[in-house]
Amino acid sequence: MDPTTQAFLAAILGAVVAGGAMLAWHISDRQQQSAAPVELPVVPPEVATVLSVLRSSAVIVDDSDTVVKASAPAYALGLVRGTALLNEELDDLVHQVRRDGQIRETELLLARPSGPPRHVTARVAPLGSRLVLVLVEDRTRERRVEAVRRDFVANVSHELKTPVGAIKLLAEAVCDASDDPEAVERFASRMSLESDRLTGLVQQIIELSRLQADDPLEMPDPVDLDDIIAMAVDTSAIDAGSKNIQVVTSGTSGLEVFGNHEQVSAAVSNLVSNAVSYSRPDSTVLVTTKAEDGVVDISVVDQGIGIPSNEIDRIFERFYRVDPARHRSTGGTGLGLSIVKHVAATHGGDIRVWSVEGQGSTFTLTLPQHVPSGADASPEHPHREVLK
Repeated sequence: MDPTTQAFLAAILGAVVAGGAMLAWHISDRQQQSAAPVELPVVPPEVATVLSVLRSSAVIVDDSDTVVKASAPAYALGLVRGTALLNEELDDLVHQVRRDGQIRETELLLARPSGPPRHVTARVAPLGSRLVLVLVEDRTRERRVEAVRRDFVANVSHELKTPVGAIKLLAEAVCDASDDPEAVERFASRMSLESDRLTGLVQQIIELSRLQADDPLEMPDPVDLDDIIAMAVDTSAIDAGSKNIQVVTSGTSGLEVFGNHEQVSAAVSNLVSNAVSYSRPDSTVLVTTKAEDGVVDISVVDQGIGIPSNEIDRIFERFYRVDPARHRSTGGTGLGLSIVKHVAATHGGDIRVWSVEGQGSTFTLTLPQHVPSGADASPEHPHREVLK
């Protein structure tokens, strides 16, 4: 093949290679352009920063109903899954706000797979031209507190009205029976009992009002538990004797806790009194103490009616009674366990309960231990006392 033919063929081959390369480049460029993702609306950096520190649930939705940003509480509350807003009412509210640009607020009940629904308030507002911001606040606890407060006022009114009304009727009966000394004595004795009941109720309401802030004690003092328990047992001795109930004290003697003597005494007395009131006749109530890891456990065990499992979470509410039909016979006000709960909170302690319906209950009050200088943190001095 002569040189001219060779040069001509080489030129043709080069042109073909160059054309193929150019075609491949164009095809690649088109593929890249078609594969490029559609840009979502950009959330302003300052907004993203604010959302990251909010305690409330925050969600940002774009104009295609896609969640482009959500705070951790929003996922925890079950408002968002992936990039979708799950609640239909909120979704409808987002559409309304996007349509007219007006801020809207509403209250919702969010259903949960287990447990009662949550009360929330939602505020939906436009965020720029394409985004909508949803802010949701969980108000469940506030609603519960409001309900407890309403119940408290209603129950106080009812509880005060009963002894006051009884005293008035008894006073009228005394006047009518002025010529019958035996009747006067009988009615006067009943008036005294109702007055004592009224006095005890007022005292417990006052005590509870002092404690309900749960503020820590500023100047706690060493409190001798032996004296506290002996006083609580002595206070319940008459009621225990009338039902032939044995009150047994056991555990470690010589223990002290940090706190307020009057408040600790009220807490322990309420636990022992409840145990005696709700125990069956001819049974036993056990009061034990134990020190461990810088705290003291005061446990009161009864053989009473027990507490249904679905009511254990409510027994520390004011005026709540496991057996409302028996509260007149037991003489309780329904405030004792509330006082115990608040005493535990103000002392930096805890109150726990174990119970089986029909078998009995164990209440354990935990308080910070005070160890006198030079004393052993866990003295081995068991004691046991049986009282009737």
